[in-house]
Amino acid sequence: MTEQNPSDRRPAVESPARDDDGAQQPEVGVGPWEGDWPSGEHWDPELLEHGDRRNVLDQYRYWKHDAIVAELDTRRHDFHVAIENWQHDLNIGTVVRTANAFLAKEVHIIGRRRWNRRGAMVTDKYQHVRHHPTVEDFVAWAQGEGLTILGVDIFPDSTPLETYELPKNCVLVFGQEGPGLSEEVHAAAAATLSIEQFGSTRSINAASAAAIAMHAWIRRHVFGQTVA
Repeated sequence: MTEQNPSDRRPAVESPARDDDGAQQPEVGVGPWEGDWPSGEHWDPELLEHGDRRNVLDQYRYWKHDAIVAELDTRRHDFHVAIENWQHDLNIGTVVRTANAFLAKEVHIIGRRRWNRRGAMVTDKYQHVRHHPTVEDFVAWAQGEGLTILGVDIFPDSTPLETYELPKNCVLVFGQEGPGLSEEVHAAAAATLSIEQFGSTRSINAASAAAIAMHAWIRRHVFGQTVA
């Protein structure tokens, strides 16, 4: 049996899902593998037999979970993301999902260990997530790893993200919705970065800010775009 690309194959006939109004909706993913199974340790026999409905790229269809994580680990980027979680912030799941999309090295939860995983859309299974009970613990870890701590929030001394040269090895820290970054993180950060607002609102939510900051790192260190 030879190596094959599942994206080039048609899935077995599927029964379309239906929404709340009874309208047919196409199912996510692919059905059982048709024909001879491919060979290789990364293929999952259960998925080959029953189909793969996970929220993964086509190149990972029918792969074992551990095999996907191992492949991602070979090319993760050098930036980390951290978010404070003192009041069970509902944005954390979305931040984790975005970190997975931009292939962050790790996501760090500072404060409460429990967080709402719904917004992550199961991407936390493929993204390394580390917990730090206190800011002091987080700062000690970051300094031990040689990472520049960068807060993202609006302070009087904040530097515009748009004009800041993000270092390659850094951890971007976001506060929870409402209170924003704690004073402890603000004091520990090498710089705090703000995102320019052009409308009437003072700020955007933490999940949106995280996506913008992560993409700024990607533009700088993946596409080589420097700030003006």
